[in-house]
Amino acid sequence: MTSPPSSPDTSPASWVLHATDNGVSWITLNRPEALNAVTRDQRERVIGLLTAASADPDVRAVVLTGTGKGFCAGADLRGAPDAGERVAGDVARMIRLGAQRLVAAVLDCEKPVIAAVNGTAAGLGAHLALACDLVLAAESARFIEVFVRRGLVPDGGGAHLLPRLVGPRRAKELMFFGDALPAADAERWGLVNRVVPDAELARTAREWAERLASGPTRALALTKQLVNAALDTDRAAAFAAEASAQELNMATHDANEGVTAYRERRSPRFRGR
Repeated sequence: MTSPPSSPDTSPASWVLHATDNGVSWITLNRPEALNAVTRDQRERVIGLLTAASADPDVRAVVLTGTGKGFCAGADLRGAPDAGERVAGDVARMIRLGAQRLVAAVLDCEKPVIAAVNGTAAGLGAHLALACDLVLAAESARFIEVFVRRGLVPDGGGAHLLPRLVGPRRAKELMFFGDALPAADAERWGLVNRVVPDAELARTAREWAERLASGPTRALALTKQLVNAALDTDRAAAFAAEASAQELNMATHDANEGVTAYRERRSPRFRGR
């Protein structure tokens, strides 16, 4: 999303950039020369930052993006063991502790997470974006279920996420053929909330994130939890969860402020508490 410095720091410590501004935690994958393919160190850093965002009352929204021409080209497999070096259970364990933990960290983050997709989102990178609560895409962005090109089964939560977003037939089309889906088509299919010109992606992401950061943070967290669980529960369980969430939420400052502001016919001043 931003151009790398003229003399970039190529050490692992610089591969994930982080800053907090106006209540927004900005997490930026920073390996543009590798289209931000995720290494183990990057994965752990992003998981840690998302976990920290949940616990930090001063963080009220998160933006996940990348530098250069790629949002994320998937997992960096250069350190993975060859077939002859693996034993039964190695692959399942690697996926469970790796890609699935990363996607789960986005889904479970207690703050709203926006993906600002600045370029190619392939494989795990696509699933990382689709796990976010809102997805903004630059016009140059594209989404690729690249696994079939490598003879692999989609992992990182793809078979869970995609059918819920676009239905099983379109999910199978993407996963069976592995064709690149341009940003405009991704928006039409419901994978993306909005497509913007490349030059406007950062500004739009900031506007959306700061708007979320000024909102009732706990209510947003509970709403996210309800929506994420809705497709996996029956009506009775969903209704019970909704009632419990509202019970919890009514104990917050922001809920009381919102009701009071309505009664007083003024705009609410939410504090994220």
